[in-house]
Amino acid sequence: MQLSDQIVLVTGAGRGLGAEIARAFSRHGARVVVNYRASKDAAEALAAELGGPERAIAVQADVADRAAVEAMFAAAKAAFGAHVTTVVNNALDYSFNGDARAHLANIAWEDFEKQTTTVLKGALNVIQVAAPDMADAGFGRVINVGTNLFQNPVVPYHDYTAVKAALLSLTRTACGDLGPAGVTVNMVSGGLLRVTGASAATPEPVFDLIAGMTPLRSVTTPAEFADAVLFFASPWARAVTGQNLVVDGGLVRD
Repeated sequence: MQLSDQIVLVTGAGRGLGAEIARAFSRHGARVVVNYRASKDAAEALAAELGGPERAIAVQADVADRAAVEAMFAAAKAAFGAHVTTVVNNALDYSFNGDARAHLANIAWEDFEKQTTTVLKGALNVIQVAAPDMADAGFGRVINVGTNLFQNPVVPYHDYTAVKAALLSLTRTACGDLGPAGVTVNMVSGGLLRVTGASAATPEPVFDLIAGMTPLRSVTTPAEFADAVLFFASPWARAVTGQNLVVDGGLVRD
């Protein structure tokens, strides 16, 4: 299915990386569901920017709430007259600040639970609600947003990294269940992005240090990351599933 024929739901799309992913799909003609939890004004402004109710809608839902996710998919179908074909699990509640991070000696299990609820439970809810319509149509694209930190934990964000690693495992197991129905499940993993709300607390020298370690001598931008997400939704990735593509300027190479 061409990108222009797809209906794409991006979780956590009111700002930052999610907003750039929504813009990237919209530029290629897709209709977009801009999911948000609390960023109402930003999400509605983005939906208007992307063409208004015929091309993009903003829908509030906490992805950890199964009933809210079901209502969001129903709202998308009502708005566009067809089901969601493509989902990008991007929702995140985290701040990347190495100086303020919880260290192994004092991190609480509740920190892991918080990330598990948003990242892993949220993705599971979205996939489970999306899958039946995708299977009926014989086409679906699930793209999960990961991190390069579980391959190269240059900053040990214990809770965030552990849960993103679990999301990669879900990516690789879910593709086996959904593949026979024509649904692919893949992950795009970035490093530190320049700049999102989550990375805004990162000191400028850290950005410069990471840039100097990459072959491209730059820190990946949200727009560059979004381009890679488009690949997994495009016809060129029709035979690709269960994969993790690292998009970080070449910092991680394995």
